[in-house]
Amino acid sequence: MAGMTKRVVIIASGETERRALPHLTRHLADQAVTVQEVRVPPRNRKLDASMAEKLVKAAWYENPSAPPDKFVLVLDLDGADPDVFLAPVRDRLPGRVDGIGADVLFAYAQQHLEAWYFADAENLRGCLGRDLGHVDTSRPDEIRNPKLHLKHLLGERSYTALVSEDIARTLDAGAIAGRSPSFSNFVDALLNGASE
Repeated sequence: MAGMTKRVVIIASGETERRALPHLTRHLADQAVTVQEVRVPPRNRKLDASMAEKLVKAAWYENPSAPPDKFVLVLDLDGADPDVFLAPVRDRLPGRVDGIGADVLFAYAQQHLEAWYFADAENLRGCLGRDLGHVDTSRPDEIRNPKLHLKHLLGERSYTALVSEDIARTLDAGAIAGRSPSFSNFVDALLNGASE
């Protein structure tokens, strides 16, 4: 595998992640990691072990001549204990995908993906064209309800997956990794196989 690009499929919970994560991971191409795609449950269904199994198998069997080298399942914890929150999926999924010849790893956003945006306060401020308020951007993983805070900062503009993608496009993943342990762990899972 040395010298070859690792093809990774990210399994995430929704359209916001599907649109934003390719921008937050584009820098990994320099390290021979390509995010092939971000798969999400159809019709806003919940991402549980059964749904993750379907998404992993679909991506694996869809292109037998060039299957993914790795899958990374990323979940929003909403501040929950990672061991407790991830256990139902982490404990059930591996047995369901035994026939897959790729690693399936787990990562998480401690709150929501939007907390990662606040880790790059300078670029987020520039993108929004305003001050970020009273949020502690030095500890983004501890921001309670970052999605709501972001919605308030947008004012009259609705927060949609497209807006999230526009924001993610302007951010520096290195700055985010330096301030957000959960984002740093996510990147480690994509690069090295480390998880949680």
